[in-house]
Amino acid sequence: MATGSRDDAERRFWERYRKLLLKQGVKPAAVRWYILRAEQFIRAFSGRRLAELSRQDADEYLGRLGQDSRLQAWQFRQAVDAIRNLYSIVDTEWAGDVDWAFWRDSARTLEEQHATTAREYAAVTPEEFAQRIGESRFAPLVREHLEVFARFSTVMRTRGLAIRTEKSYLGWCCRFLARFGGSAPENLGAPEVATFLEELAVERNVSASTQNQALNALVFLYDKVLERPLGDLGFRRARGPRRLPVVLSQSEVKRLLAELRGTQWLIGSLLYGTGMRLMEVLRLRVQDLDFDRALITVRRGKGAKDRIVPLPQSLVGALRQHLEAVRELHERDRTEGFGETLLPDALARKYPKAAGEWRWQFVFPSGRLSVDPRSGATRRYHLHETAVQKAVSAAARRAGIHKKASCHTLRHSFATHLIEAGYDIRTVQELLGHSDVSTTQIYTHVLNRGGLAVRSPLDTA
Repeated sequence: MATGSRDDAERRFWERYRKLLLKQGVKPAAVRWYILRAEQFIRAFSGRRLAELSRQDADEYLGRLGQDSRLQAWQFRQAVDAIRNLYSIVDTEWAGDVDWAFWRDSARTLEEQHATTAREYAAVTPEEFAQRIGESRFAPLVREHLEVFARFSTVMRTRGLAIRTEKSYLGWCCRFLARFGGSAPENLGAPEVATFLEELAVERNVSASTQNQALNALVFLYDKVLERPLGDLGFRRARGPRRLPVVLSQSEVKRLLAELRGTQWLIGSLLYGTGMRLMEVLRLRVQDLDFDRALITVRRGKGAKDRIVPLPQSLVGALRQHLEAVRELHERDRTEGFGETLLPDALARKYPKAAGEWRWQFVFPSGRLSVDPRSGATRRYHLHETAVQKAVSAAARRAGIHKKASCHTLRHSFATHLIEAGYDIRTVQELLGHSDVSTTQIYTHVLNRGGLAVRSPLDTA
């Protein structure tokens, strides 16, 4: 009788779980997989009731699951959602404290051609070049002119240009050659380049910045790679519109950050509190945080420049607590025979053991390990930026902010609010890492001080 009652209670529980999934929009065909993931979690703690488990148990389980690099992104995300939904039914005090968003964000790991990892490898096959560009249709074209593309990539890296610049330039070279039937670049010249740029502007109606980027890529190809300067193209660079950045008020920033939780809140707070770019935050290492001096060192920011930004005192406690959790994750990795991260430049060869040291770990590591497709090494990279971008945009919508708010908007807001507070523009320039003060001066236009000094005649009526 007791067994029958227990079976009935179990059936009712899973039926309630199934209805919850369907209510959340899970497709009926996928429900059984969620149940399977939930059952795997329960079996991992055999002999213990769900209500008896702790937040640490859930985090450790997801951490172990993240060490299985065979799991695809959707499978890992499904497992996280399955466990989270379990605790929507099982009432516990700690379930709301688990950073479920962090674990879901960890489902997507850095791709081989991601800006953080791509510099470690040189593309050697047409398919790898096409993967870097992001358009597989160019693989036959690259195969036909592989030597030129390999030389192009080598010259760009020798000059220390950004990997994303390399990607965009390679793409424009492919589009240019494809426009003229895949001809060798040596058989083309200034007339064809001018024709291509004119078609971009007239027929495709691209923006001025896009047109100038295409021009820069082709000039680089002929001048630096083929060593056949184009000379005077008879083509004038397009002048883009002078747009003001989107800036949030301090009240709007507070409302936006209030809609973020856990790791996403901490990253969003750093974006606004320091003025760093998103990738600069995600690439922070433990050693870059100086709590005693209340400073953060940004290494190899845009233009390969280092700089120092203030560490907000209001975030010290949250950052220390966050690093404790990251260290626990790192120690579990070391126990399992992992614990290495990606090192910049050639440091991994110079200091073979440094990759496993605590000081080199990312401040915002992914919850999943990734296997390097070439070396086979299993590493823990930083969180993927798309997760944070989506979280900030969604938070702005929930906060009722009717502006095009993004991660970079928080950087714009940081600069504007500093100038509003009376800080010198040169100080703001250094904090933002701008080479030219004219770039920083756009934030003084946002203030529109001249307009604010004039009283509208409507207000005097």
